[in-house]
Amino acid sequence: MTAPGWALEVARDDPTATTLLDVDVPDPADGEAVLRVERVGVTANNVTYAVLGDTLHYWDFFPAAGAGAGRVPLWGFAEVTASRADGVGAGQRLYGYLPPASHLLVRPERAGASGFRDGSPHRAALPAVYNSYASADPGADAGQEDLQVLFRPLFLTSFLLADQLAGQDADVVVLSSASSKTAYGTAFLLSGGDVEVVGLTSPGNVGFTRSLGCYDRVLPYDAVTELAAEPTAYVDVAGSTPLRQELHRHLGADLVLDLVVGVTHRDTSPPGPLDGPRPTVFFAPDRMAARTADWGRAGFEERSGAAWRRFAPAVAAWVDVRVSSVPQALRDVWLEVLGGGGDPRAGHVVRL
Repeated sequence: MTAPGWALEVARDDPTATTLLDVDVPDPADGEAVLRVERVGVTANNVTYAVLGDTLHYWDFFPAAGAGAGRVPLWGFAEVTASRADGVGAGQRLYGYLPPASHLLVRPERAGASGFRDGSPHRAALPAVYNSYASADPGADAGQEDLQVLFRPLFLTSFLLADQLAGQDADVVVLSSASSKTAYGTAFLLSGGDVEVVGLTSPGNVGFTRSLGCYDRVLPYDAVTELAAEPTAYVDVAGSTPLRQELHRHLGADLVLDLVVGVTHRDTSPPGPLDGPRPTVFFAPDRMAARTADWGRAGFEERSGAAWRRFAPAVAAWVDVRVSSVPQALRDVWLEVLGGGGDPRAGHVVRL
């Protein structure tokens, strides 16, 4: 008798429309393994996956059962419950890209002590960074794993952003949605450097964002005109078209770069003609591939790991980890994060 499982699907054209499905837990064929999803983080990063799911193929990782539906990718920990793949055994715990579901069927390749990559045919053309599953640190406690599922994927984006910004001819870096985890991770890495780091956020989040200490200045969105006319790079985590238009009008030729990173405001309507540079989508896997080629895999991991070790103690004091459980809680947390406007200190972890 097939064991029962579940999956959470959203409508691709309206991710507020959710369906919690009963599904069968798969049985592995030769060369396959089944992972049970244990713990996932839900952040604005996952909202970006949904909003850009068609454009950047995020929907392709975990195919949905329903027509017009999608399964939003999450980062988290899982345990191997059954395996017919060499080098992968039941009980092994892994960190990686997971579906909002009870289980995931994978086809492990290059399995070793450090983990494996999923060689499932439907994932072959997708970015490699999302197909890798790393062995969990057996010495890590629950609190450390909670921080990892919330921040490691976001901080990797922050690390790559800061690296790209270091090569720009800008005296100022402006980050929208400055209270978001990706934005303040980037600000943390840029702070103390040669550029002024300015955060833009909603009036209610100004106090929290200033308290982080990683921005030189924090302004509410309606104070954009206080920005000085000097070479400026804009890192758009909010995805707000009106904000982009106002920044371009105000800075004009002094805006030297406009990087689109996220869509926390979920306003992705075309901005129309703009003064200054055209917006450029920042796709972290492309930057990671370039830097891995430059530094080698070991060099990349050494640099990004050192940055994470500096950041982790600081962020532990900034975030209020809120833990929930059961599939219904995952749906509730998804809708809360999708809606925005929540406590910027909150970090949502769902243990399943």
